Amino acid sequence: MSTEGKHVLITGGAGFIGSHLTARLLDTGNRVTVLDLFDDFYAPALKRANVEPFLQHRDYQLVQGDIRDEPLLEELFSQRRFDVVVHLAARAGVRPSLEMPRLYQDVNVCGTAAILEAARRHDVQRVVFGSSSSVYGNNSSVPFSEDDAVEHPISPYAASKRAGELLAYSYHHLYGMDVPCLRFFTVYGPAQRPEMAIHKFTRAIEEGQPVTMFGDGSMRRDFTYVDDIIDGVVAAMERARGYRVYNLGESQTITVADLIERIGEVLGKVPKIERLPTQPGDVEVTYADIRRAREELGYAPTTDVVQGLEKFVAWYRR
Repeated sequence: MSTEGKHVLITGGAGFIGSHLTARLLDTGNRVTVLDLFDDFYAPALKRANVEPFLQHRDYQLVQGDIRDEPLLEELFSQRRFDVVVHLAARAGVRPSLEMPRLYQDVNVCGTAAILEAARRHDVQRVVFGSSSSVYGNNSSVPFSEDDAVEHPISPYAASKRAGELLAYSYHHLYGMDVPCLRFFTVYGPAQRPEMAIHKFTRAIEEGQPVTMFGDGSMRRDFTYVDDIIDGVVAAMERARGYRVYNLGESQTITVADLIERIGEVLGKVPKIERLPTQPGDVEVTYADIRRAREELGYAPTTDVVQGLEKFVAWYRR
């Protein structure tokens, strides 16, 4: 399935990853409909800015609404013929999910069920599900493989994403839908959400404020540049069959302490560190085994964290 000339529904398409995907799909000759709630998890004005460049594009349509609103979904799917759905809408973040676990299950699980059911009713055969590396929990085997057991999520957010994967499998099994699940590993880049580590650290260092570092800085993360993630999403739209889980990461790690130091170097400033205890729900390491995505999707990330930080800081300073 080529994505060129297709009509794609992106849920959560006003967000960070969704807006980058929108740009890629419009540039390659597709029609894009975005469904987004513009909730207040972070400033809705930032999401409005994300979609502003597309509003006058003839092949773009924006619908504001909730993925749990079944009458809205029925109207949306009835009026348009979607070739594929990319389901990115979710309540995001590990730490906030500890404070609002019921909301996370409602949006991320019930909302995913509503999207899958709408796709089934209207004969959309492919739904790409945006999952998360958080489903691995404190996995002791690294790098993380899609075949690893993921039955012990350590946050409500992680549990909600694993539940979404299980729903995806059931819709494939019952109705023959293609539902690839993409486990994103700490995505960053221009327009990244402001509470995410790289954005937050950059802002603090640039402004001369202390950088909050939870734990001793030894936690390791597999940070993935957004352009590489978009390559993987588009490849899954084109090539994935049946139910299949794919890791999309950079397949290299950096400690949080080293990350802060590198950001300081790119900014030309010395970070001030404020050390706080490790937070509940935080995992010790994320590290993607991407062999399956390489072999089956042709996924080949090209932007290492040093190059990515330089690009991010250039965007931030603009």
